[in-house]
Amino acid sequence: MNKYILASSVSLLTIAAFSNANAQSNARSGEQATRVDEIIVTAQRREQASQDVGVSLSVIGGEQLDEKGISVVNDLENAVPNMEVDSQFGGGQPQFRIRGIGAREYSSNNASTVGIYVDEVAHPYTVTTQGAMFDIARLEVLRGPQGTLYGRNTTGGAVNIITNAPTADFQAGFNAEYGTFDRYKVEGYVSGQIAPTLLGRLAAVTEQGGAWQYHRDTGEKLGDLNKTAIRGRLTWDVSETVTADLSATYSIDKSDGRGFRLLGPYKVADGSVTYPKDTAWRITGWGISQRLADVAGVSTDAKPFRDNDGFDLSARIKADLGWADLTSITAYQTFSRKEYNDWDGTRFQESDVYFYNDINVFAQELRLSSTSDGPLQWMIGAHYANESIDGGFYTEFRGSTPPDFLSSLINTAYDQGVKAFGIFTHNSYQVNERLNLIAGLRWETETRSLTSFGTVVAPAAPPPPVTYDTDLNEVSGRLGLEYALTDDALFYASVARGVKSGGFTTYNATSATPFKPEIVIAYEAGIKSDLFDRRLRLNGALFYYDYKDQQVQGIEFSRETGRLGKITNVPKSHIWGGEVELVWAPINGLTITQNVGYKSGKYDEYFAIDSAATVAANPPDGPWDIIIANDRSGERLGFPKMNYGGSVGYDWDMAGWELRAETNYNYRDELYSVSSASIIDAYWLWNANFSVSPAGANWRAGLWVRNMFNTYYEETRNGFNSSSRPTTSPSQGRTYGVRLSMDF
Repeated sequence: MNKYILASSVSLLTIAAFSNANAQSNARSGEQATRVDEIIVTAQRREQASQDVGVSLSVIGGEQLDEKGISVVNDLENAVPNMEVDSQFGGGQPQFRIRGIGAREYSSNNASTVGIYVDEVAHPYTVTTQGAMFDIARLEVLRGPQGTLYGRNTTGGAVNIITNAPTADFQAGFNAEYGTFDRYKVEGYVSGQIAPTLLGRLAAVTEQGGAWQYHRDTGEKLGDLNKTAIRGRLTWDVSETVTADLSATYSIDKSDGRGFRLLGPYKVADGSVTYPKDTAWRITGWGISQRLADVAGVSTDAKPFRDNDGFDLSARIKADLGWADLTSITAYQTFSRKEYNDWDGTRFQESDVYFYNDINVFAQELRLSSTSDGPLQWMIGAHYANESIDGGFYTEFRGSTPPDFLSSLINTAYDQGVKAFGIFTHNSYQVNERLNLIAGLRWETETRSLTSFGTVVAPAAPPPPVTYDTDLNEVSGRLGLEYALTDDALFYASVARGVKSGGFTTYNATSATPFKPEIVIAYEAGIKSDLFDRRLRLNGALFYYDYKDQQVQGIEFSRETGRLGKITNVPKSHIWGGEVELVWAPINGLTITQNVGYKSGKYDEYFAIDSAATVAANPPDGPWDIIIANDRSGERLGFPKMNYGGSVGYDWDMAGWELRAETNYNYRDELYSVSSASIIDAYWLWNANFSVSPAGANWRAGLWVRNMFNTYYEETRNGFNSSSRPTTSPSQGRTYGVRLSMDF
């Protein structure tokens, strides 16, 4: 760790030296350059300066995404305090956690604890968020329960992705980069007036190449990206009081999947091969059988892959009624998922998985909000959603029957339907020039129905379908206050109740019985401040969460088949912690950011099945009649306690050139688990960027490096093929390249 602190210090001193040496250059005026920029957000459904919003909020501008290495929404975990994104077992199903609230599961059918919104449209299924991010204006990450302002109810928080809107004047541009392993990305846009009352914007991106892993037996490469997306936006002034914003996005992802490394010696089922523990970082293995290839519609030389495509269509209509604004958002989303993973990491078929899903979501939201300048600001809204997600997954497991040890091809299929309706209101009252009171309320009803077609071992016929139902009728809300300590310092405090839907475990038909909704009572207090004539921005928050029926990945035992994975509920638990974020502009051209997040949590009431003891108490081949449970009350919750990050950037002019040097870094604590074999070690990540442009030119060229110190770190560890044969999905090592951007 000391070498990273030393490197940071050297970088900072070098930049400071440059700034003094070039103080006479034609940089921005000192008064403006040494002030922290004001950021306008729409986190509360109206435009406000971020420092005037009494919630814990992080904002990342679209121009910062490349510098911070954010290419998919998952990468936010390296830029936002107290946020993690990972994929259980390393599949393409991401799970988001904010302040420790979030699930770990690999199925696609359950709602996320963190709401993901693109231009105010909810993406209730996180597998649909894995396309390329492009033409982004900014990202807003809100921490804590949401529901009184947003279409869907969440317990963890929300991520708002705001894309660039059409412009009245003609604009066009592109951004291209090329790097290690022949990876390249090209993004472009064109925007302007189409007709006197009609503006348009068209943007597209493609990401290709980058295969960085290789097959231990054949040397074949794995890891090529193959993503393309296009978005069109129209803004139509229907009349002087009515504006319509239309958006359509199509995305396709045919990228390679992630390969797995062996964490220990691996003896295949028939004993013919014993692989040693993998020591090379980039090594992996895979191999698909003929019967699974037939199901997936591919050949037997197929690599782990994704074959996903999605289409999003939305219409946002805003009408000025004179006394209020009426906003209507109509959205339709369709998404197809096909994904093959080889979780045993060998050429043998001992833990191969093929996912298939078709997702359709229709949503309608109406909001009526005040427009007066009076002390009372109000908003009321209603949201309706109708969703279907059909599909399942095939698994091919390690065989256990001699002498041939044939694997079993198993299909778990289901159809799920969801209908949800909610009414919400958010209101604030300005008592005096310093005190503002906030009250929000939400009522939501939801029905979820899942038809299971059984877990079938080929070539057996499927059993009769079984349907399960679960309902939600809950009230949530928020009470808070904002108090202006000075003109540049805001204190805020709130208590909120958040609810996340229940759902179904779709890993196997036996576990499909529903789990309950989870409820969080969140207490929060914080301060937002601009100090020293807006040269230093310092924000901080503390929170305490009282958690009821927390949804966790657990197990159960079937009398006939034994141990099964299942999402279960923890009756009581709690989480506490806080964040600090700082932006400092000490001298002309120099900007320093810092952020730190800390959290800790424990189970307060939790009896869970002891897998090892239960297995030992029953016959090896069942029936499993004796179930042994342990009291896990007081046990630490499984998430990293701390993360720390920041950046140092310096802009200066020299000899007719505009230059920028930037480095950003992030430290993440170990990912805790009760099983020592599943703990993922702490790590540091560093990125660096340097760019140059002729003064006043419309183009800029640069160099970049990601994971600068070639740090080894893992996304997840996978015990899907038994804890005695663990694998891991490593993240990529150091990469570097060039970037060129141009605007017209």
